[in-house]
Amino acid sequence: MSNKFLDLVKQRRSYYAISPEAVISDNKLEQLIADAINYTPSSFNSQSSRVVVLLGENHNKLWDGITKETLRAIVPADSFAATEERLAGFNNGYGTVLFFEDQDVISHLQEQFALYSDNFPIWSNQSSGMLQFVVWTALTEEGYGASLQHYNPLIDEQVKAEWNIPASWKLIAQMPFGKQAAQPGEKEFAPIETRLKVVK
Repeated sequence: MSNKFLDLVKQRRSYYAISPEAVISDNKLEQLIADAINYTPSSFNSQSSRVVVLLGENHNKLWDGITKETLRAIVPADSFAATEERLAGFNNGYGTVLFFEDQDVISHLQEQFALYSDNFPIWSNQSSGMLQFVVWTALTEEGYGASLQHYNPLIDEQVKAEWNIPASWKLIAQMPFGKQAAQPGEKEFAPIETRLKVVK
């Protein structure tokens, strides 16, 4: 039995070998991400997710500038070569998707629905995770490879300053992407019996 959606889900992997060639037009890329933002669900239809797409020199500035120099200041010198190599791999891509959550939206909902106040930050992260997955899968379908990175909160303030990001936007994740340059290895799975229970 074939399920087109699950077929796409199975294709999505972490691609670390990426190259800077475009595989679709920037206009199509923008529409793809806009559709993902609009159609990914959110609790109370909060629509709290925010996205910034860095291309060209802005993409390079994130990895070869801000992130590298931030980590250089805290990673021991004798260990930095491996870190620098990893960042160079991200920098070798076509662009980066930055995922944010607007804390003003979350605070407003906490005030409006006090009974669920503690849950709104949790639901916000769940919505962001779904959006990340949708974008990741959509990029894969187009022929891009991507991976999900989390250099926040180390780079948060510099990112906000460099690209004039509103103070209420909280950086959640970074997704460098580029043309697939090599296939990832076989995916390993824990026994499904330990992860799935069906009650009839």
